[in-house]
Amino acid sequence: MDLDRVRKLPGPGDLGLWLVRTDGEAGDAAGVLDTGELRRAAAFVFDRHRLRYVNAHLALRSILAEHLGRAPAALRFVREPCPGCGEPHGRPALADTPDLHFSLSHSGDLALVALAATPVGADVEELTPPATADELSAVLHPRERAELAALPDPSERSRAMSRAWVRKEAYLKGIGTGLSRATDLDYVGTLPDAPGAPGGWSLRDVPVPEGYAAAVAVSPG
Repeated sequence: MDLDRVRKLPGPGDLGLWLVRTDGEAGDAAGVLDTGELRRAAAFVFDRHRLRYVNAHLALRSILAEHLGRAPAALRFVREPCPGCGEPHGRPALADTPDLHFSLSHSGDLALVALAATPVGADVEELTPPATADELSAVLHPRERAELAALPDPSERSRAMSRAWVRKEAYLKGIGTGLSRATDLDYVGTLPDAPGAPGGWSLRDVPVPEGYAAAVAVSPG
């Protein structure tokens, strides 16, 4: 993986954040990605989507490998039990390093990687188009819907909707349920002020290029 595409972002405490550009020349996936990753990559219909997936996962492996002092290909991923049903489709984890927690998200030509000493969730998304922001708001917490309804400018509602969505996905990925947990249960806020933090989690927005929104959620331990 070309690490020139990877930029480390400032993060508080033990939280590590990296922003990755996933377009450009394809990284060498053979012998680095595992069979599951290669199978998912092959399932993409469009080459651009496959390229972005491969480069995002190569970046994740490179970041973890550098942190651990190991080869990227030597890392073995597993899934933790789901908090809801106990089946192995919860947070991704390293098979032999349970004390290092990570999260990967990618959208458009950006990927976001987070590393922490406690469970962590990260999400990056392209901004919600104004035409669909009002429709999507129906899945938010009632307080979040009220905040959006109070914004008269459609473009500001779009940014606020995207802000709430990445905060929500980061939190749900962090607790291990993903979108199997109803998205209207937890308040994370839509406004630029400090977001809500359900259950004592730390939730913060991540600065990303224009046209995107991103957030990271970290467990209290």
